[in-house]
Amino acid sequence: MKNTKKVLTGLLALSMVAGLAACSSDSQSGTADGTTTAAAGGEEVTTTTEGTTTTQATVEVNTEGLKDGEQEVLENAMSQLNDVELENKEIKWLAHYTKNPGTDGQSKGVDLEMFEQKYGGYVTDYSTTYENRFNDLSTYVLGGEGIDFFPGDDVYNFPKGVNSGMFQPIDDYIDINDAIWQNTKTGMEIFNFGGKHFEFVTGITAEQICMYNKSTIEENGLDDPWELYEAGNWNWDTFQSMLEEFVDAENGMYGLDGWFFEKALWTSSGAVAVANVDGHVKSMLTDATLEKAENFGYELYQNGLVMNLEEFSWNIQPQFMGEGRELFLLWGAWGIQGDPSTWANKMDPADVGIVPVPSPAGSDPYGAATIAGYALCKGAQNPEGVARFAECSIVASNDEGATEIANRKAMDDNQWSQEIIDRIAVCNDLVRQYPVYDFAPGCSTDIAAYTVDTSDNGLRVPFHGGSDWATQREALADAIDSMVQEVDNELQAKIAEFEAE
Repeated sequence: MKNTKKVLTGLLALSMVAGLAACSSDSQSGTADGTTTAAAGGEEVTTTTEGTTTTQATVEVNTEGLKDGEQEVLENAMSQLNDVELENKEIKWLAHYTKNPGTDGQSKGVDLEMFEQKYGGYVTDYSTTYENRFNDLSTYVLGGEGIDFFPGDDVYNFPKGVNSGMFQPIDDYIDINDAIWQNTKTGMEIFNFGGKHFEFVTGITAEQICMYNKSTIEENGLDDPWELYEAGNWNWDTFQSMLEEFVDAENGMYGLDGWFFEKALWTSSGAVAVANVDGHVKSMLTDATLEKAENFGYELYQNGLVMNLEEFSWNIQPQFMGEGRELFLLWGAWGIQGDPSTWANKMDPADVGIVPVPSPAGSDPYGAATIAGYALCKGAQNPEGVARFAECSIVASNDEGATEIANRKAMDDNQWSQEIIDRIAVCNDLVRQYPVYDFAPGCSTDIAAYTVDTSDNGLRVPFHGGSDWATQREALADAIDSMVQEVDNELQAKIAEFEAE
């Protein structure tokens, strides 16, 4: 399909990775020349080579072309890339979503465009499902298929992928002190175990933002949160005061809503359940900062400031935001991606207010980080190719011209104003400087279940009034400490194996 025009997506597209993950590649598709290769679980491998694209004739791919001058912008961005010749042009990608444009309407990313033009490279998509992704990865690694890279935004990756022998260090293939990596170096260090880095971090964005309805703020005579932020007065105290002034649940006026809003608040203090401490994973359940965050959440609930989801069959009610019936919605920027008529919050784009999730007064502005990037698979056939592709992703994220292209698309596709774009950028920039990442999900399903994954145990319970933090900590701390220590022992043993190679 040489007539297929190329769509650019950049910095803002990186924040959509989790959303695009829903675009499963379960359906079968073949290569441009009609060939297919069997993959794990009976799926198909879709390959796009230079100058060809795989599609199904019954589904139209997004065909918006480059605007005038955007090819020149792309070429200027590519000038930042390393001038090397790849002996092997193919890199193999395993995920529950594709890198190549295909039947799900996914458009070609800036990074893939650069990889094709600069290095003549191409990506072979190996399909899997979200549920089977680790099983299929194990099958390929053990079978010597040479899968090269795997999504790095998956919170269940580390240290699980290292301990199970699925991932390998990346240090032989990049210079982490090279200027191209400086904007994501804080994220790279998150995955530094024993002096070895295990992820090509290509972008760091805010997992959650604090959204509000500007009309609701004005109609209720409240201070605008963004103005409070600019004045240095946006923190847990002012956040709580505004909730107290607004909430009247008996009359259908609610305070705080959003999936995993609890995590947004405890991480805004810098707290996590399991942290990387000097290359070791360590339980943090007795940490004083976590205790402060949990007590704050418990107080919010006890004062009726958190929406009682039990009244709504445990479903969030984002449409209340558009109706002027809730004050704050903590969720990702993905919530306002796409046609505004499809937004769950039912808001007019002109009413969308955005501010970073508040931190405690006097604290650094920490935030939960969504890490965009790639894990390098054990036995990868082309690690050099993955490193160059990752550098393309970084340039696509950080280059001013490429970002302008992405912003233009956001305005066209999402009806975003420059104000929305600028405020999301502020949220992302703060998280890049003060990223918080919790390793509990990646330790084990048991550790995740008893700490961060459910409302029945662990860190989320105080935010829903189930019990205070002291009670939760007393019940869990010793057992979690022991389980995390076992995981760390496995991790250190695996690091020693890499050092011996």
